[in-house]
Amino acid sequence: MQCGIQLKVKSNHVIGFEPSEEFPFNRGKLCPKGVKRYLQGGHPDRLLNPLKRKEGIGFVPISWEEAFSTTVSEIQRIQETYGKDSVAFLSGVSLTNEKSYLIGKFARLGLQTANLDYNGRLCMVSAGAGNKKAFGLDRASNSWQDIVDAEVILLAGTNVAECSPITTDYIWRARDRGAKLIVIDPRVTPIARTSDIMLPVLPGTDSALLLGLLRVLIEENLTDEEFIRNHTSGWEETRAAALALPLEEASRISGVKVEDIQRAGRLWGNAKTSFLLHARGIEHSSKGVDNVVSCINLVLATGRIGRKGCGYGTITGQGNGQGGREHGHKCDQLPGNRDISNPDHRAYICSVWGCSDEELPGKGHTAPEIMEMIHAGQIKSLVSICFNPLVSLPDSNFTREALEKLEHYTAIDFFLNETAHHADIVMAGSLHEEEEGTSTSAEGRVIKINKAVDPPGHAKTDTSIILELAHRLGRDKYFSHFHCSEDIFNELRVASKGGTADYFGITYERVINEMGVFWPCPSEGHPGTPRLWEDLQFKTPDKKAHFNAVTYRPPLEEPDDEYPVVLTTGRVVSQYLSGTQTRRIGGLVDLCPEPYVEIHPSLAEAYGLQDKDWMKVASRRGEVVLQAKVVTTIRPDTVFIPYHWPGRKAANNLTIRSYDPVSGIPEFKRACVKISKADPPQ
Repeated sequence: MQCGIQLKVKSNHVIGFEPSEEFPFNRGKLCPKGVKRYLQGGHPDRLLNPLKRKEGIGFVPISWEEAFSTTVSEIQRIQETYGKDSVAFLSGVSLTNEKSYLIGKFARLGLQTANLDYNGRLCMVSAGAGNKKAFGLDRASNSWQDIVDAEVILLAGTNVAECSPITTDYIWRARDRGAKLIVIDPRVTPIARTSDIMLPVLPGTDSALLLGLLRVLIEENLTDEEFIRNHTSGWEETRAAALALPLEEASRISGVKVEDIQRAGRLWGNAKTSFLLHARGIEHSSKGVDNVVSCINLVLATGRIGRKGCGYGTITGQGNGQGGREHGHKCDQLPGNRDISNPDHRAYICSVWGCSDEELPGKGHTAPEIMEMIHAGQIKSLVSICFNPLVSLPDSNFTREALEKLEHYTAIDFFLNETAHHADIVMAGSLHEEEEGTSTSAEGRVIKINKAVDPPGHAKTDTSIILELAHRLGRDKYFSHFHCSEDIFNELRVASKGGTADYFGITYERVINEMGVFWPCPSEGHPGTPRLWEDLQFKTPDKKAHFNAVTYRPPLEEPDDEYPVVLTTGRVVSQYLSGTQTRRIGGLVDLCPEPYVEIHPSLAEAYGLQDKDWMKVASRRGEVVLQAKVVTTIRPDTVFIPYHWPGRKAANNLTIRSYDPVSGIPEFKRACVKISKADPPQ
């Protein structure tokens, strides 16, 4: 969400915080993670020196000279032996816009590899692909302020009260004005407990349920035919696809009662204003893009977009999940959300970077594909920053095997995460407050992060590390003009100019003075764009919003006699992603010390399980032994495990390496497992 916060500093140390009451998004409010965020800088686990792994000993501090020279010499050796693309770079989307841009440029012109991707591949790419298909542009269509004016809010696969708590405040304010709430989720999450209609979907079947909702709109004449006729394309095919799936079949597949689908469709269809939000629950799927465009189809069918109280938003899963997917550290993307395979887009970026088309690599591979290629011996060297794939990729045992096959691995981070345990060199990097930059919120608001302190000990800023690597690789001509973060941002502005994510009119001065500027902002005199599509001119070639017909596809794994239970995964309020940061903060650990298995009483009874019993959950890929948490707020055929823990506690020991064919996102929200009572783990 990128809430505003002010840090208290004494003697170059962050010692506390104050809520930023004037910042327009959170207005002084913070969630538990925001309240404890300031504790990272002085944490005893903080990396203060570069490290080298020595077999049989562990990690030992080394000089920066050794860290840089070893990394560069190994990269050069491996590329001379196996080719440029034998080196890969995995980046993190929590980085600032400037770092995201710099890393995209560095991987392609510094390392000269096509194999670059980022951990947003595990997060936002289905939303991005669906938005581009429908609107031609990848951003939430509205600022969150439009939520407050909506008559009906539909939340699809988003546990906002725990994952994005400040968003809940906007929903409460709408509820105070009489708004109705529909929730689609296999669990009765905290926000769902207050809903008017709860649709307890079976994980992996969201598109069937959404087709059912669209069918209700069609059959009961709740569509906006004038809007559809004048401002959209693809409706006839989409309408036919919805009518091809009988409502009873949508109910059977999704596990949601026909009458509940009808009630939700009518509530949505009869509203004058509405807002739809979705997140990982529908996106973490081999059908993630289908799910996203199915949600957008509901918005377009009722014509409620581009005006006050009417909108659609994708809730980002990481701190800079929006900006980090716009400026070029995705395998298929160039800055400004340009397509790396488009000759015109390539030509423009080459003109900005001063390189030839031959020097600019083509489309690379996604993060999961990169791990597959490491496992297969096709990629020999890896550089990563703020990415913990051993915890966050599906099928952890496979990832561990892959990491052990690398000839060289350098990790850049501020804590030693579980993946970095496999690194040869670890470079001590920086926190947000140790380097100036910008970030882009879930709403599309570009905001400022001000430097408050220097990195501690001998740690360096991430930017200086990347620039030094470029220098030592002999690629200075592309990077030597960067002397500060603002230099990078100003080149980003030019590189984004004319792209769908156009930042050209945004300057540091404007971001500070205006408390953030919404892109697109094509010129310095432009006010920014909090609400998209007010002119109903979309960024598609025909200027219309595109319906996308969806046909239900079953998941790769279906329950059977051996693995009869469906597993889904997600977050808890006190933890964040792979837990590298939050599992080190005592106040957050105390809120949820260990992962657990959420299980319905009827399913628990069938296996002789009681609350807090130890139980084994096993899939075709691995197993975990955790304590049962018996609750009535989950489907009786489904279990839930939060995914923030590593090793033998990792939910991703169980998940499947199945991916969306368009976005490449993994199937985190659906796997088939067997369960049994177990002894406590040793």
